Amino acid sequence: MQHDSKLPEVGTTIFSVMSKLAKVHDAINLSQGFPDFGSDQKLIDLVSEAMNSGYNQYAPMAGNLELREAIAKKMHELYGTTYHPETEITITAGVTQAISTILSTFISKDDEVIIFKPAYDSYEPGIKLNGGKVIPIQLEAPGFNVDWELVKEKVNNRTKMIIVNTPHNPSGTVFSKEDMLELERITKNTNVIVLSDEVYEHMIYDEEKHQSACLFPDLKSRSFIVASFCKTFHNTGWRIGYCCAPKELMKLFIQVHQFSVFCVHHPTQKGIADYMQEPEHYLRLSTFYQRKRDLFLNLIKDTKFKFKPSKGTYFQVLDYSEITQEYDVDFAKRLTVEYGLASIPLSVFNHNNIDDKVLRFCFAKKDDTLKQAAKILNRI
Repeated sequence: MQHDSKLPEVGTTIFSVMSKLAKVHDAINLSQGFPDFGSDQKLIDLVSEAMNSGYNQYAPMAGNLELREAIAKKMHELYGTTYHPETEITITAGVTQAISTILSTFISKDDEVIIFKPAYDSYEPGIKLNGGKVIPIQLEAPGFNVDWELVKEKVNNRTKMIIVNTPHNPSGTVFSKEDMLELERITKNTNVIVLSDEVYEHMIYDEEKHQSACLFPDLKSRSFIVASFCKTFHNTGWRIGYCCAPKELMKLFIQVHQFSVFCVHHPTQKGIADYMQEPEHYLRLSTFYQRKRDLFLNLIKDTKFKFKPSKGTYFQVLDYSEITQEYDVDFAKRLTVEYGLASIPLSVFNHNNIDDKVLRFCFAKKDDTLKQAAKILNRI
């Protein structure tokens, strides 16, 4: 039997390629974004306690109410905004599922969706699977700043959605208040939905402030905010996240969500709800990861790699143009095979695979891992 693929241009993701290469060559893996240290034992104990206390059957479709209440409290305390825990917050099987469900809910044939490249690799396939048309806007290295005049030109009556991501993966940049105000001005008095990917909201450095879409009233009224417990609490394999949106948008989201996953692992939800009663568990992340970023950058400051310190996420982009003019995918593979250090080339996330001679390194690693990686970079 023969069948046509809905995504004929999509092959194996670069994350799988580089992680497999790292394993084969016993390389230090700074490619895929996951910590090599464990989650807090207290959180693990709370999840186990929830299992032993009977939280083992279906959770409510929108999620454990205690967890939704904890999220509502966090959003109010951090951003001074209100989301009703019963009608405006849904727990999801990771952020990728939240994004997929949002796209499935709202994107139909020939709807246009603006995305900023380099972009997280699930955006574009999700749009195409639903018949939508991707409108890419390239962010230029090394600043990766948005040209809002260009965005304004691209918005028309076919524009259904704009996807933004701050702090931004893979560049490590953050949107400023003025960026968000521009987005608010451009979308005001339109039917455009904003999908604001805020997975790394608690990892922001150098006294920068996270400019969540919910801080801007008109923007909030048209936005889905998606966020991750997996990234925040160092357990990427748990696949649990959430989204917040106005009641009328969330009602439509739930109609699709109920038939994709229905609900998410109940004991994990209960454990996280209890863990969030101490806000320090997520508020300390910026200090925790900024120290790791600074350690890594200080160790490689005398190499030929050029960099602007990451402003957010747990990724650092390094410019290797003074070392070689190789295509970034080729150099990333050679760095893995010959030197024993895996990274991610950014061209695979760019429009038309633009090659800016930069690689992304994950610094969510033990100090010893970062020191070993730095030794390798110092030899190049």
